[in-house]
Amino acid sequence: MFEILVSTAWALSRHRDGPFATERHRYLQHCADQGGTPKSLRLKARSILRVAEHMSPDDFGHVDAHRLHEIILESVSPAIPIPTTAATLLSCARPWLKYLGWWPQAQESIQFAPVLNNFVTWMRDERGLSPCTIEQWRYRTSKFLQWCSDTGHDLATLQPPDIDAYFVTYGARRWSRISAGHIAKMLRVFLRHAASTGTCSAALAGSIQGNKQYALESLPYALGWDDVRRVIATASGDTERDIRDRAILLLLSVYGLRRGEVASLRLDQIDHAGAQLHIWRLKRRQPQVYPLVPSVGQALRRYINDARPNVTHAEVFIQTKAPRIPILATAIYTIVSRRLRALDIQVAHLGPHALRHSCAAKLLADGLTLKEIGDHLGHRSTSATMTYTKVDLAALRQVGDFDLGGLQ
Repeated sequence: MFEILVSTAWALSRHRDGPFATERHRYLQHCADQGGTPKSLRLKARSILRVAEHMSPDDFGHVDAHRLHEIILESVSPAIPIPTTAATLLSCARPWLKYLGWWPQAQESIQFAPVLNNFVTWMRDERGLSPCTIEQWRYRTSKFLQWCSDTGHDLATLQPPDIDAYFVTYGARRWSRISAGHIAKMLRVFLRHAASTGTCSAALAGSIQGNKQYALESLPYALGWDDVRRVIATASGDTERDIRDRAILLLLSVYGLRRGEVASLRLDQIDHAGAQLHIWRLKRRQPQVYPLVPSVGQALRRYINDARPNVTHAEVFIQTKAPRIPILATAIYTIVSRRLRALDIQVAHLGPHALRHSCAAKLLADGLTLKEIGDHLGHRSTSATMTYTKVDLAALRQVGDFDLGGLQ
């Protein structure tokens, strides 16, 4: 690794013979495997070498923030060139130390952790909920348990008025009426489970009264199809980011995929020869096969062949900056919202779900039934598709012949 990062024998000797050479080499190789560019690798190599040269044998295995600050102050002098500032040394050294396991990690403080872990295990093993739902409910439950801790409440002595206080004092400033209804439902499930293990009173779950909701009371998040074309047009450039984002935007708009389904899409799920796209539906927990629309196939082929970095990951979409690892589902939101905001498009939801709604609205306007739309979107029941009935119906079209209206 050192051989390909430096160009002189003197520099190579310095890197090879410097302190903690094995640890530095291993980290740099890891960064290279993750898709680090030669420029970034050279910067990392120089920076961690300078830090290593000012470390003592006592630093082996453990370097905390205070000690790293001392090391960097010792290594920085007015003679050091501008690119190698204290901030650069810190930003390069800290990931290196974390990779080695030498950086003390702050443990996440979760109140009533055993109760929360039991609930997560029950959701996964007994209820068989999807990973997305489990993560959402875990997050909401942890917030409730943290509130209990902060306000001095114990689950064993929790009373119905305490639950009311949670919604009034904590939720009123954070949740819409509809969100409060969803959280009430989640808390009833959690408290029933907790009561079944003797952790809290069995009366708590029944005391939670969800607010009244009305069918179709919320507005759809759909963009007009002209706006969908405008969003996709923003990714018409030749940069790696634009080529990648165009493929992502088309998958969201044409197939109405969830962000997690896009992020988890693997190379072996794209059958260019057979013109098929195989998607693992998160809610149904089963595969679904789509015809590969030509424009989507072309965008995917261009990204994979021309722009995707040469990494060993099976997932299709990779971060454009090091570490070159698959993008997370949360990154899909950033990709979409950034482009919606740049166009100043006004919708209720500035994320990938807006394009999912747009797909459903387009299919409905083209005459597909709710059952057909639900199948296309991977819904488990027709009721989940009912929000799209606000869109006017038109002539029936086949999903496989989805008209992109100029997006070719």
